Amino acid sequence: MFVDIAKIKIKAGSGGNGAVSFRREKYVAAGGPDGGDGGKGGNIVFQVDDNLSTLADFRYKRKYTAPNGENGRGGRCFGKGGEDCVIRVPRGTLVKEAETGRLLADMSGDEPQIIAKGGRGGWGNAHFATPTRQVPRFAKPGTPGEEFEVQLELKLLADVGLVGYPNVGKSTLVSVVSEAKPNIANYHFTTLTPVLGVVRMGEGSSFVMADIPGLIEGAGEGAGLGHQFLRHVERCRLLVHIVDVAGSEGRDPKEDFEIINGELKKFNPELAERPMLVAGNKCDLATDEQIADFRQYVESKGYLFFPIMAAIRYDVDPLLKKIQEMLQSLPPVRRFEAEPAPQKPVEELGNTQVQVTKRDAHVYEVTGEWLLHLIESVNFDDYESLQYFQRVLIQTGVIDALREAGCEEGDEVNLYDLQFDFVE
Repeated sequence: MFVDIAKIKIKAGSGGNGAVSFRREKYVAAGGPDGGDGGKGGNIVFQVDDNLSTLADFRYKRKYTAPNGENGRGGRCFGKGGEDCVIRVPRGTLVKEAETGRLLADMSGDEPQIIAKGGRGGWGNAHFATPTRQVPRFAKPGTPGEEFEVQLELKLLADVGLVGYPNVGKSTLVSVVSEAKPNIANYHFTTLTPVLGVVRMGEGSSFVMADIPGLIEGAGEGAGLGHQFLRHVERCRLLVHIVDVAGSEGRDPKEDFEIINGELKKFNPELAERPMLVAGNKCDLATDEQIADFRQYVESKGYLFFPIMAAIRYDVDPLLKKIQEMLQSLPPVRRFEAEPAPQKPVEELGNTQVQVTKRDAHVYEVTGEWLLHLIESVNFDDYESLQYFQRVLIQTGVIDALREAGCEEGDEVNLYDLQFDFVE
């Protein structure tokens, strides 16, 4: 089954916690702190795999988690870093943030892309030793890894895209000029998935042709298979519009031509500006007058016209040679640039870090995920560790947030399992 859209959840590993440890050995006086740092959490990495052609694997596995870093240990032993979780995708896959639609990466090249970064390992207590604080009984916890939902969208990489109504001969043309073997039959929507074929034009010269199925009137709004496959046209450097010049199914070829061009423009106005050649197929069923009339109509709009009979490869070579000639002067297959993350104003950081709730006349509750990690790292029986905790609350704006909420000296503050009186 061809699947070109998938949504998955990814979670990078959290960093390991720093260790609180002291060197205690015979004949070593005042060994001092020797707690090691925690290991870095594993990243979520996307890698192109040319053996994959669809996103079907992501229908069965939708959650990907990288391992956490190990905690630090005594003797200045650092924790082991978590291994990266590598997710393999077909070439041409776009990775977007599901919530905002922001483009994170275009997986068109061979280089791997880190999409979610693992958390940093926490510092061991050896980092906090100073001439005045020689016995630090606290360490830093590791930071959590990034976690979010991403949408994967496959846009095929092809030089030439064949567009046109169903049953006009797109699949037939691909089958006679390449080794691709699409389904071919005399009814609409025979081809249900895009088909790629490599067209070889001699020694060292070739290009990739894509048969884009499912285009009918209303495709820009999703009729037929339009929305499902129009995205694959966006990367094509050149379009070849196939038209049943004989009108063998009772349709007007001129009307067909205008409708499909209109749908391309509705889906993406840039497609209307894309270089295009027009191939009039099924010339064996048309009269000379029909071919001449359609040629005059197409050329009056500034397009080159090529009458062909795809089934027997009649006059197909002039079309291929013109395609090859035009591709030499056209820019390479389009790649999409990743969008930078929006920068939050500094004044908003306090609101996103903690939430202060007034529970009673003189009782306030402070919550924030990062505070749990902070509390776990502090030894409240140690004066210096308590000073460190107090300093972090001031530097991160927790104390200011309490003041803004109306907290006064002597009021009770609940910070998860920790309770203390507010002191100005």
